[in-house]
Amino acid sequence: MLKKFLSVIGIYSAYERWLWWQTKNDVKPEHIAIILDGNRRWASEQDINPWLGHKQGAETVENLLDWCLMLDIKFVTLYMFSTENFRRPADEVEQIMKIAEVKFRKLLTDERIHKNRVHVKVLGRVNLLPDNLQQLIQDVEKATVDYNRQFLNFAFAYGGRAEIVDAAKTIAKKVKDDELKVEDIDESTFEKYLYTSHMPNQDPDMIIRTSGEERLSGFLLWQSAYSELLFLDVFWPDFRLIDLLRAIRTFQNRKRRYGA
Repeated sequence: MLKKFLSVIGIYSAYERWLWWQTKNDVKPEHIAIILDGNRRWASEQDINPWLGHKQGAETVENLLDWCLMLDIKFVTLYMFSTENFRRPADEVEQIMKIAEVKFRKLLTDERIHKNRVHVKVLGRVNLLPDNLQQLIQDVEKATVDYNRQFLNFAFAYGGRAEIVDAAKTIAKKVKDDELKVEDIDESTFEKYLYTSHMPNQDPDMIIRTSGEERLSGFLLWQSAYSELLFLDVFWPDFRLIDLLRAIRTFQNRKRRYGA
């Protein structure tokens, strides 16, 4: 049994090296966004509580950060929790918030964040989150606000329609207060009021969704106009480096014309 296990590990390592060799010298996506889907179904297959799937999914996020730093991917945006997810059972939502609190608290002192000068930002209606989590998010954002080597975004209490509505409200108020003229509003102006406005590259080159579902579920509706979409048949807790490398290889093989 051990011999068979070691054989599988060896094959995996060899395939990982092969994928690395195939992708390392080609153009990599600068901005990757991922819809972290399948935590609950992963837990169901393991016959364990749903929140344990979210906990394992959070561990996979830790691994992803290491991989993206290794691959020098500058912008990473992760869809963690939508505004619609508040409709889930109260005990599940409570456990998700507790897991988020643990992980955001760790980010405050995470050597990877500070050594690599990673700018951390939460995208969404943060005011809907528990007060203690709001404060923790504020502390993390404040601690990394001057970093600009890499950007790590968590879409939490996020909705793509909500983002567009919030931007429209802000613009409408500026017009009302004579701070902005209607004739000056264009796409560039609108982008200044999106949740992603802190980044020089707001639009993901590639959006990955795990779990086999093939929809965006409101993720980055404005920013995804020309993103390459990849749908992977793997639950998020089982996502591996080879899945990321295979996605990058697929991206490299596509021809991006932006409507031309």
